[in-house]
Amino acid sequence: MRALELKIPPPLVALACAAMMYALAQLAPGWRWSWPHSDTLGAGVAMLGAILDMLGIMAFRRAKTTVNPLKPSNASSIVQSGIYRHTRNPMYLGMLFVLLGFALYLAHPLAFLLLPVFIAYLTRFQILPEERILATKFGAEYTDYASRVRRWV
Repeated sequence: MRALELKIPPPLVALACAAMMYALAQLAPGWRWSWPHSDTLGAGVAMLGAILDMLGIMAFRRAKTTVNPLKPSNASSIVQSGIYRHTRNPMYLGMLFVLLGFALYLAHPLAFLLLPVFIAYLTRFQILPEERILATKFGAEYTDYASRVRRWV
């Protein structure tokens, strides 16, 4: 399964999950929940996700290191400040919140099924390979950071 590691950009994985969420919701339209303001709640959660994404990107830019998720070996430093004091993967967490917001907007139980799929795929094929590379490249600095800060939240 290593053939899938670091191959598909995480935003494309999120987009594919969103498309599948929408498709599942269309398969059984009668299952849609009637939630007052689910669209507003969904938009707010998605906005929080976008903010997490931007905070992660801004921290990487300040540290002058790569934001390319397919080339973690190009990282010039371990970013440990800002949002990275609370989560090692704020950009991926942000994408998850955007997907959660979309599921809330759809107000359909089947849409929520894709959230653990997104987490599992990203953890196995993106995060674990990234961590392996960063631990090799930065040694104790990275392993110390990883021991202090959670992977997701």
